[in-house]
Amino acid sequence: MKKFDVIVVGAGMLGIAHAWAAAKRGLSVAVIERSRQAHGATIRNFGQVIVTGQAPGMMLSHAQQARELWLELADKAQFHVRANGALVLARNADEAEVLDEFAQTRLRQEGYRAELLSGREVAKLYDGQLAHHCAALHGQDDLQIYSREALPAITRYLAESLGVQFITGTLARAVEQGQVATTAGDFAGSHVFVCPGHDYLTLLPEHFAPLNLEVTRLQMLRAAFETRPMALDRPLLTGLSCVHYGAFSDLPSALALRDVIQARSPMLLENGIHLLISPTPHGELIIGDSHRYGQDAFPFNDEAVDDAMLDLASQALGARLRVLERWQGVYGTHGPAPFSVLPVDTATTVAVMHSGVGMTVGLAIGERTVAGVLGR
Repeated sequence: MKKFDVIVVGAGMLGIAHAWAAAKRGLSVAVIERSRQAHGATIRNFGQVIVTGQAPGMMLSHAQQARELWLELADKAQFHVRANGALVLARNADEAEVLDEFAQTRLRQEGYRAELLSGREVAKLYDGQLAHHCAALHGQDDLQIYSREALPAITRYLAESLGVQFITGTLARAVEQGQVATTAGDFAGSHVFVCPGHDYLTLLPEHFAPLNLEVTRLQMLRAAFETRPMALDRPLLTGLSCVHYGAFSDLPSALALRDVIQARSPMLLENGIHLLISPTPHGELIIGDSHRYGQDAFPFNDEAVDDAMLDLASQALGARLRVLERWQGVYGTHGPAPFSVLPVDTATTVAVMHSGVGMTVGLAIGERTVAGVLGR
């Protein structure tokens, strides 16, 4: 039986976060992953670390800590990160009112680092290509990582520089009191961190069943400019996101905006569409997303949803776009909180996300959980 100080089950965002937190404390670490390379929510997302969108309190604190950890990890593992913030664009007066209320209240009260831009200031950006928006919020702490390149780079760094052993193509079948039974034999750890993504059935299902967890399926696009290419150097959101993200969604103006959207474009709310646009390091755009909830991820995409997202992106950018790639993102949802850290026994802890902000807070969850459990 191979023995390690720490065993992590799952090599996605939370698994990597726990492995890094343990390895940089000088502990021997093994990561057990069923795939050759994790290909779940961690690489199917926008790569946005949306600090400005997180609700005051715990989530904002986690996001602020994770931001600093991302910058440290990017420097050590040498992957691309944009650190010049993100823009939330107001397409009309209703959306501008939300941004203004946030700037006048929560921005000042809660320690967000952001700046409200007037329509005139927005018009000066990108050769005037965003001039049809009436205001914007520049979230200065927001980051963007190109996930599908960052995750392999982090894996290499952990293996080559910190000695983390990755045991891939291996299914963990049972975990108890530091013992992990797998398809490649048995392993033992002083502590095991189980980070299964949205798989609630393979390991410890009795701990997930009482939570009645669901998953959400997202439709995602990668696109290129066909007309009026823009040298976009940061992620873009619109006021649609203000009814989704906790930093804004409970403000009176955001509640009023939701009513306006429901009256004018109910299809957007019915499908959970709130536009996000992330530029890749290669001049392309990641566009999304939609949300469909259930016990399982419905496998069939709705073309009307993709069309709606493309229309919104084209309107925001003032350009025609060509789709290069389509895929589905899936993550866990409808838990008791945005994430859960569950002690199973004296040598086993489970960490799972119940929301789509794993990139935003995951590194902080790993750091705090390892520090709390191991006392170091």
